[in-house]
Amino acid sequence: MTPGVLETFTGWFSANPAWLATGLFLIAFLESLAIAGLVIPGVAILFAVAALAGKAGVPLGEALMWAGAGAILGDGLSYCLGRQLKGRLHSVWPFSRYPRMLQRGEHFFMLHGGKSVVIGRFLGPIRPVLPLIAGAFRMPSRRFFTFNILSAIGWAPVYVLPGYLVGSALASDIKLPPQLYPVIGLSVAILAAIYLVFFRLRWGLDNESRLYNRLRRWTMRYNATHQFWRSFSSARPAQGGEFPLGSLSLGLGAGALFAIWATLNLATDLLGGFDQQVASFFSSLRQPLLDSPALFFTLLGDIWPLSLGALLAIAVFAFRGYYAAAIHVAAGLLITSVTVTGLKASFAVGRPELVATLPDSWAFPSGHATSIAMFSGLAASFVAREFSNRKRWQVYLAFSLPMLLVAGSRLFLGVHWFTDVVGGTLLGLSLCGFLRASYSRYDHTPLKLDSSTIIAILLWLVGLAVYLVLKWPEAVVGYAPLNPSSP
Repeated sequence: MTPGVLETFTGWFSANPAWLATGLFLIAFLESLAIAGLVIPGVAILFAVAALAGKAGVPLGEALMWAGAGAILGDGLSYCLGRQLKGRLHSVWPFSRYPRMLQRGEHFFMLHGGKSVVIGRFLGPIRPVLPLIAGAFRMPSRRFFTFNILSAIGWAPVYVLPGYLVGSALASDIKLPPQLYPVIGLSVAILAAIYLVFFRLRWGLDNESRLYNRLRRWTMRYNATHQFWRSFSSARPAQGGEFPLGSLSLGLGAGALFAIWATLNLATDLLGGFDQQVASFFSSLRQPLLDSPALFFTLLGDIWPLSLGALLAIAVFAFRGYYAAAIHVAAGLLITSVTVTGLKASFAVGRPELVATLPDSWAFPSGHATSIAMFSGLAASFVAREFSNRKRWQVYLAFSLPMLLVAGSRLFLGVHWFTDVVGGTLLGLSLCGFLRASYSRYDHTPLKLDSSTIIAILLWLVGLAVYLVLKWPEAVVGYAPLNPSSP
């Protein structure tokens, strides 16, 4: 589709806003339909129409519902078509024109099985052919439609929400403070530098790094250090064991930084002025449009969604026989709760008084930042362990996003000082490092993704959605700014 056609398409919807919900349904349907999704730039059109929906004031829930329904119907029709064309996909037009795409889809389905329906929904290149392949390979219809419907709950916000927020921002004529742009630029530059140095230049601590092998050779000189090294190394036969040097370094390093940070924060006045400046800066950003994503991420870091995720992880690990992993997740839940509660009561740091209803706990360290850092870090370590050393950085990078977003939401909403979220993040990473290092000695077999894991993830998404629906009205009132700025 050429830019001119795209402009005509979106121009028609601009002139006929009553059809925007129907347009979201049709675009999501075509984008999900076998082969059609390869020809039609569905993502670009979906973003444009979602932006128009946000600008026109279409309710967000309605936009998500229609887009999700279109995606479900498109994948469902592709699946049914695949069942009818079993054994003939490569010879029937128009599928015969895309033999390489079909081969890639078949390989992906053979590699991941039924869970490829969930994973594939978010993978652009082979997304339109996976339901077709699932039907051709006779995946049970009940299982397919269960995964199809539940995964659409996560797909719709990912593909619709960005455009919708842009359209809402244009409609509300938000005026952001000029100091926002250099702050964003500096933050992106710092994150890019960290990414380049530690991830791409491979200044890592895995078993392929120089530092790791130097330490391993040094420990072999002495019986005590060698015994310590061997006792904590994983016992996977195919990999010859791997000492958790990165996890221990994370635990010790983040713990030491937390102790230094807490001392500077509690025993000196060096950071007090900076806390006030940061709080004032984020207070100036408070806008109804920006409040919604901030509320979403702060509720994501609440104790109930995180506890539900931990309990589901414990259940899955225990069900599959990974008892040590289940025990370590349970220990993480207990230790994090006790540690944060104890430190808050000991330090007794007051919160900034910027919202209508202050949380009923002390400020330092941030419980949200601690919990999300611990659980995201622990989940990242479990997942990354199943990848090669060269690909682990991608997993850690992906799991770092919830940490940044949840911690940032606490600052934006004005319920924590900057020092609180930094301290909480350091504490959570320290606990995560020590727990993962402790688990290493029991790391005998790979933790493969299976149907029980997929079901647990989908159950957590459903539980999160229910929690958001129930908690949202209270959160809107409680986190409302004391002195709201005019848009």
